[in-house]
Amino acid sequence: MSQAKSASIVDSRIFIPAVGAAFKKLNPRTLAKNPVMFVVATVSALTTILFIRDLVGSGSDLGFSFQINLWLWFTVLFANFAEAVAEGRGKAQADSLRKARTETQAKLLTDNNGSGYRLVPGTSLKVGDLVLVEAGDIIPSDGEVVEGVASVNEAAITGESAPVIRESGGDRSAVTGGTQVLSDWIRVRITAAAGSTFLDRMISLVEGAQRQKTPNEIALNILLAGMTLIFVLATATIPSFAIYAGGSIPVIILVALFVTLIPTTIGALLSAIGIAGMDRLVRFNVLAMSGRAVEAAGDVDTLLLDKTGTITLGNRQATAFHPVGGVSEEELADAAQLASLADETPEGRSIVVLAKEKYAIRGREMANLKANFVPFTAQTRMSGVDLEASSIRKGAVDAVLSYVGSSSASISGTASVAIRNKSDVVRELQAIADQIAKAGGTPLAVARNGRLLGVIQLKDIVKGGIRERFAELRRMGIRTVMITGDNPMTAAAIAAEAGVDDFLAQATPENKLTLIRQEQAKGKLVAMCGDGTNDAPALAQADVGVAMNTGTVAAREAGNMVDLDSDPTKLIEIVEIGKQLLMTRGALTTFSIANDIAKYFAIIPAMFLTFYPQLSALNVMGLSSPQSAILSAIIFNALIIIALIPLSLKGVRYRPIGAGALLSRNLLIYGLGGIVVPFVGIKAIDMLISAAHLA
Repeated sequence: MSQAKSASIVDSRIFIPAVGAAFKKLNPRTLAKNPVMFVVATVSALTTILFIRDLVGSGSDLGFSFQINLWLWFTVLFANFAEAVAEGRGKAQADSLRKARTETQAKLLTDNNGSGYRLVPGTSLKVGDLVLVEAGDIIPSDGEVVEGVASVNEAAITGESAPVIRESGGDRSAVTGGTQVLSDWIRVRITAAAGSTFLDRMISLVEGAQRQKTPNEIALNILLAGMTLIFVLATATIPSFAIYAGGSIPVIILVALFVTLIPTTIGALLSAIGIAGMDRLVRFNVLAMSGRAVEAAGDVDTLLLDKTGTITLGNRQATAFHPVGGVSEEELADAAQLASLADETPEGRSIVVLAKEKYAIRGREMANLKANFVPFTAQTRMSGVDLEASSIRKGAVDAVLSYVGSSSASISGTASVAIRNKSDVVRELQAIADQIAKAGGTPLAVARNGRLLGVIQLKDIVKGGIRERFAELRRMGIRTVMITGDNPMTAAAIAAEAGVDDFLAQATPENKLTLIRQEQAKGKLVAMCGDGTNDAPALAQADVGVAMNTGTVAAREAGNMVDLDSDPTKLIEIVEIGKQLLMTRGALTTFSIANDIAKYFAIIPAMFLTFYPQLSALNVMGLSSPQSAILSAIIFNALIIIALIPLSLKGVRYRPIGAGALLSRNLLIYGLGGIVVPFVGIKAIDMLISAAHLA
């Protein structure tokens, strides 16, 4: 599924429920989770009580007090609204997932040979139960295929209409409850109890029910709570100064000062920023098991990427025929094509196509040739064809050389020449193979009737634009490491072509785990992706472990993210989304603290102008009156929260530049902007208030 478009705030499916949720979140238990807004709500309640007292007692300035009270409550409601909108987008995604969680009947196998079954509710299945799922059936719960192969429609989970193959063994054996088998049949061992399936976890996570605050978010909350406490003490001392100066300051003015002093903007938006970060990953079809994983992605220093399917297209392609001396390219191509006509692998098909395109050699009617195809085996590491008049083999260079060495036929035509030139031909072929390997290719030797003809060059095709993407990561300060099972020579060539910083060749699960631990020991945060059981230890060890949805249950359980599209290249996007989350939080924190400076210039001179006329010099905005200045600051304080909701949900645009340049840019845009915007906004509101005679 391609990345979904962000839902608009004015979307009625989100806006209307969010308005109601904003009032529900006035519950003190809910507000207490956000210390800044809890304090704002508390002082708002205090000023409301005082307003009611003055209203009953016919106090003065009731209109002004009413407006201050109104905008204080709006400040709290707008903060709740921001959080509700962020949650609403997740709930909309959860609703679509919930539709896939249907009540299904499962075919529970009743005997060991799988011939008999009985229908039971899918919710009654236990871990370890074996079920039969046939064409048209819904898979009742999460499990692993233990027998059979089938095409499965996973559109309910991934949004992709194209079916995928699920089969026993290997790394594509995991199936998800709620998906549908389209053809054939499979026997599935249940791995999740009712209520704890992968789909249940997805719904719970995207709804935010299990969203926990990340360490950075907790630290920022502590900082905001500390700043709030400091300003409580600072505001509490102001009446003493006023009395000393021969006057008094109304409580409503002190509350207004306090609310503008504390960083209400970031306090109001902090929760929405965190929820939106996870939501962006969900809409990108990546499920983060925690906000901590998203945040860690933003701090990743080292990125481990599998070569096949991530850096390369995944299928090696034949690119050239290299004959030995005395053999023409066309003769080699003809033999290679004959040996590959029954080879249905992508490599085999590419050999047939290359011979056809380069030398116009078309497929022949094999029945007339009385062909007997020899399939590839792990033992022989060769395949080929036996014809009526000849025998052709292609495969790994050492395997073909061993085959030729044991053959009684000659290498180049006559026995005497064969004895004299055999070692020369072998050396020539070996030199060609070494040259191909050094260039990052894979050599396949070809022989006919025991005579070496030459080498087919297979090449891993590096994905277009991948080099530029790695250069982008390098500018982000991230080191990229390619992991491959290839030999070091081939791995080095592909790594150089792709532009990665380093590579790990002939990698085993132990090698991957060791590499991750070495990086972490240097204080680095590591991200990697995997889909097999052998990747599980490394996925569990990595700070950001992205498991493919097509992978094994062990891999999905070990990772802290699951890519529903099973696209390993998403690691790059995941890192960008994580960095975007951290940048958004930092940018809005900078803006929040900076815009307080302008509010100080608006409200502090207005408060003390009666006692200290000299402070008129600080009224740089030329606000019309003290009451207008205070009311303008409070109104701006509330409205800026609404104005910044789209930015907190969408996130600050990420640019792959160094940390220092990024900090300077954000300070310039959001720091300077945080000072300038309030000056303009408060002055504009002051002019409107004066024109409407509201203060």
